[in-house]
Amino acid sequence: MFASPAYASAGAAPGGAAGFFVSVFPLILIFIIFYFLLIRPQQRRMKQHQEMIGAVKKNDSVVTGGGLIGKVTRVDDNEVEVELAQGIRVRALKSTLSSVTPHGTKPAND
Repeated sequence: MFASPAYASAGAAPGGAAGFFVSVFPLILIFIIFYFLLIRPQQRRMKQHQEMIGAVKKNDSVVTGGGLIGKVTRVDDNEVEVELAQGIRVRALKSTLSSVTPHGTKPAND
């Protein structure tokens, strides 16, 4: 009596490659969705940020990660010198810059 229910449930389970595909397909589908919705856009933003940082030059207006706004006075390999006010200059890592506005670009007034 105990052997027949176990035998019946073993016969009802999908077997072989089809069963493997059915169980792995949702995981593959989830990975594809994550790639197109999360990973790929993040890689694109990182690439744009790296290009922006690489193009920073003297007299550009920048915003640091801490929210400080200033004008670039000197550019090194990994650092920039930012003038926050007349005579107040700080060094900042290029990687901490969150926004760069090229010199000569004027904001629109409403």
